[in-house]
Amino acid sequence: MSEPSMKRILQNRYRLLHLVGQGAMGQVYAAEDIALGGIPVAVKFLAQTLLNQKMRERFEREAKTCAQLGQRNLHIVRVTDYGIDEEGIPFYVMEYLNGESLSEVINHRPLPLPRFLHLSRQICLGLQCAHQGILIDGRICPIVHRDIKPSNILVSQDDSLGELVKILDFGIAKAIEAESSQTQCFMGTLAYSSPEQMEGHELDARADLYSLGVMMFQMLTGKMPLQADTHSFGGWYKAHHFQVPRSLAAVNPMVRAPQNLENLVMACLAKFPDDRPQSVIEILATLASLEAEYGASRPVQPQYRVPDAAPAEADNPAGSRSASDTAGSSLVLDSELHRLSWPNNMPLAEIVFPRALPTPQGHQPTLWIMMPKVETQRRRTCTRYNQFLFLEAPHPMALWLTVLYNQGQEPRWLPCYLDLKTPQSRQIASLLGKAGQYQLLFFAQEEPQYCAYSQTASIAEAQCRLLREWALIGQTSRSAPNPGISKEHLKSALETIKPQILSKLDSIYAAEAKVV
Repeated sequence: MSEPSMKRILQNRYRLLHLVGQGAMGQVYAAEDIALGGIPVAVKFLAQTLLNQKMRERFEREAKTCAQLGQRNLHIVRVTDYGIDEEGIPFYVMEYLNGESLSEVINHRPLPLPRFLHLSRQICLGLQCAHQGILIDGRICPIVHRDIKPSNILVSQDDSLGELVKILDFGIAKAIEAESSQTQCFMGTLAYSSPEQMEGHELDARADLYSLGVMMFQMLTGKMPLQADTHSFGGWYKAHHFQVPRSLAAVNPMVRAPQNLENLVMACLAKFPDDRPQSVIEILATLASLEAEYGASRPVQPQYRVPDAAPAEADNPAGSRSASDTAGSSLVLDSELHRLSWPNNMPLAEIVFPRALPTPQGHQPTLWIMMPKVETQRRRTCTRYNQFLFLEAPHPMALWLTVLYNQGQEPRWLPCYLDLKTPQSRQIASLLGKAGQYQLLFFAQEEPQYCAYSQTASIAEAQCRLLREWALIGQTSRSAPNPGISKEHLKSALETIKPQILSKLDSIYAAEAKVV
């Protein structure tokens, strides 16, 4: 398309303004959507040198893939229209993104750990949506991107969410369809391609995780984990198949990454798919744990040692509250506890549920817990730990996990699943993110008529930001209701991270015992 064609109006709707980028498959122009008041959009045209039937079909497939994925996930570029101009050139319209590619970002310097975790988590959420698939001919088909690299990740600024990541360029993405064979040739970018991708083998999501591992290494160090003798197919083939990835510190001594993060990156770089994380959910679980610990600018303390409660006063059947001094002020006053009783519509069983509790200070997030009386007494003194996980697709849902821990006893796992397409769950997530803490209200099965005591748990600053973001994603999500699948995925992720949490709690308890 020549420069004189600028300012022309495409299909009586999109006014083309100027060229903003071009790649192997085509050019991208800034434009205005006249029908919607001149809002900025981007229009991508297929390159005229590629105007054959095969490339037309691939270009149309890219548009349809991004249209489905972008509607379901905030971290994939959103496509809104597709057409063919008066010269017979296919184009599609997408959201206009004003920012830098990740390649430009890390060219300045390697990313500090909090920023690395923040951006990596968003990239993984986008990949997770793609890997979970789109609807093709009535069937869900997973999408393998096949070209994950820094230049295909855009980082922009969002007024509500701060730094926002978008995955771009699904031009060579592949839908994994039942009983279909993949192209037995290499497609991708040499430096980021998995060994099996260079072989031309059939690919699954684990090929993208290899590319992600290369990119995460580069984000942390500013350098590549592998070095090819020559920048050729043969040079990179040998590097990906036979070269051992360098350690983070070996290429950049200034990097001080936690060992579990380096382990994660190296696992993604495994030569054989079976030796890598088997899904992006495993990576997200590790990143969530790391972000809870390192994501804020100050040290994060998601666990609290609670002193013994004072004896109950005779005129206070609810008893006194057991709370840590470091946990912040009480959300529900001790004087108000005696007015709380177990809801009549809830069973008298060992269950847990969240509730936005109205108080004189406004609605406050609370977690209601029922246990046998003997256990409520045993848990008055315990270490408390919380962690949050999130799945955006196929249905936006968060896992709110609280763990009660006493050394020498079985931990008490208290998971709550928040369906973020519902106003009630979004309210809870927003309140948690705003308050930065929540109150655990304990009820004995034998005495449900009053609250035995309460404890206060704080939430890391970085996690508060995520909770507010998740609530917004749930509100804007257009995915078809499918909460069961997301809940099962989160249950599986919980089982995966339980050993890590227990190891951390053991370490915390040992450290506290030494201090005492």
